[in-house]
Amino acid sequence: MSSLRLRDGNELCYRDCGGGEPLLLLHGFTGSNNAWGETLLNKLAESRRVIAPDLLGHGKSSGPTEPARYSLETQTDDLCELLNALGISRASWLGYSMGGRLALAAARRVPDRIASLILIGASPGLRRAAERTGRRHMDDARACDLEKLGIVPFVDEWMKSPLFAHEAALGSQHIALQRERRLANDPFALAASLRGAGTGSQKNLWPELPDLNLQSLLITGELDEKFCRIAEQMREQLPDATHTIVEAAGHAVHLEQPDAFADCVLNFLERAKR
Repeated sequence: MSSLRLRDGNELCYRDCGGGEPLLLLHGFTGSNNAWGETLLNKLAESRRVIAPDLLGHGKSSGPTEPARYSLETQTDDLCELLNALGISRASWLGYSMGGRLALAAARRVPDRIASLILIGASPGLRRAAERTGRRHMDDARACDLEKLGIVPFVDEWMKSPLFAHEAALGSQHIALQRERRLANDPFALAASLRGAGTGSQKNLWPELPDLNLQSLLITGELDEKFCRIAEQMREQLPDATHTIVEAAGHAVHLEQPDAFADCVLNFLERAKR
């Protein structure tokens, strides 16, 4: 693990491995760079330079408690600062869930820094203001639970979400490892992340999709019906997008079917180069 001291003094920790064209990996909420799994990281690193940060408030990176510090726009600036420090002008950005929402926001903010875009189980936001208000209230309630009850009950409840139900097929050892990794996060930092970068705080990017002139790959698991629908709607509006559905997988495609997922990503990146 390496680290970078950001412009405001916060520290961004990251893993940098492999060689070739750069690929930036952005994990989901309560995750870290470890959440990608060694099998997947090693396979991607065979032909790519993989940069996998612990996003702000997660893993070993700093955990400020001001929600505004976690806005997707501000975190985009963090990631550009990291790429600058590594001497990388453009990279392919791959984001899962919250990381996918961050990558999509970055694609609108700094398209010149993105060679291609890969989104896994991600959304351009909620279309209606009332929906966003309701979701902000929900995110704030969850953040309050984190602050008052601590991380253990929050993580145990979070892992019961239908989004992660299909990971049970990977066995109790996998579930225990994921729980251990999530519990390593700081509850107050996660609470700030929920308030500042949650779906309720995300800008509605649906109207801007037709202007996103990047080669894009949308990946969903066939068992993740909600995000399959969202991805298909996104594909219809994006100028240059492919939607791939991975069989026998739910929301966490990269963990449930790592080999199929890696093949899908690497094949897309090879095509995107041409």
